[in-house]
Formats: sequence, C-alpha cells, structure tokens
Amino acid sequence: MMEPSVPEADAPLPSYAGPVQTRRFKRIKTGLLLASLAACLGVTLLGAVFTGLLSMMAGLFGASVNSGLRGSDGLLSGMYGGMQLATYNFILFFITVPAAWLALGLSIGRLPYRGIVQRRPYTRWGSIWGAILVGGTTGGFGLIGGVTSGLGALLSGGMIGAIAGAGCGLLFHAIVKPANQLSDVDVSVF
Repeated sequence: MMEPSVPEADAPLPSYAGPVQTRRFKRIKTGLLLASLAACLGVTLLGAVFTGLLSMMAGLFGASVNSGLRGSDGLLSGMYGGMQLATYNFILFFITVPAAWLALGLSIGRLPYRGIVQRRPYTRWGSIWGAILVGGTTGGFGLIGGVTSGLGALLSGGMIGAIAGAGCGLLFHAIVKPANQLSDVDVSVF
C-alpha cells in the first residue's frame, strides 16, 4: 500500500523564493534612550508643576493638604503625595531611565518592525506604559498613608505618567520616523 505524498513538500521552490530579509531600522536605540531620558525629566517637571498647582488650589479653596502621604488618609493628601513622589523621579534616574527604556523598548520599540507608521499607536502605548510605571510606583508608596491615600497617589501618578509617556511616544516617533524608513528601498544588488 502506498502512502499518499504531499505534493507541496516535494515540489521545488519557485525561482523568486529567496531568503527572507529582515528589515533593519535605524535610530531605534537612540530614540529609546532619548525618550526614556525625556520621560524621567518630564515626570519630574510635571510633578513639580502639578504639586504647585494643587497647593495653590488647596489654598484658594481652604482645603488642607497636610504634608503629603504621612499627613492623613485622604484622597487629596494622597494626590499631593503622589505628585511629590513624581518630582523625585529625576533623583532616581539610575532606576527610572532603564525601567522606562525597557518598557518603551518592549512596547513602542517593536512597532516599526510590525509596519506601524501612524503616530497614534506610539502615543497611546507610551501613555499606557507611563501611567503604569509612574502610577504603580506612586500608588504603591501612597499606601503608606492608607488605602484612600494610595488611591489618590495612584491617580495623580498615573495622570503624570500618562502625559509624560504620550510625549515620549511622540518623541520616539519623531526620532525614528518609521514611515520614511519603510519607504526607503534598498537597491543594492551585490
């Protein structure tokens, strides 16, 4: 009894089937480094600005912000503490820059290889990872003051991280320019 043979496996490859070329992109590592440095600095600056704005608003409306996380278990105190923690982001650059580089590299750093050239996915994923990293860190430390304080720190840190991450996604897209690199045709034959 003869076994049925699969004709596709025995047939020779067509003449146009050659080795598959993997696309190489330029400036990905540079874009990731600069975007992670900008994320670190952006979170610090946004934290300082929002801390000042929250202090002014609390003073105008007669609310007490106390001294942040250790003051009291309140949403406003947690938000204030989360904003203060975000201002320390630049001091801990030796931790925050590699963490941002890793998160951005595993998210927006892979988008050019998938052929994604629009600006919106870069901004969206930068914003998502900024909110996760900054919001998670400030929310975790915000639990020192209590659950409500932790929620406030999570909200304020997530907001700051989302804004800074969106800026980093835009910066990475501007540096890498995936649409230009995908449209470049390699004409070298030899």
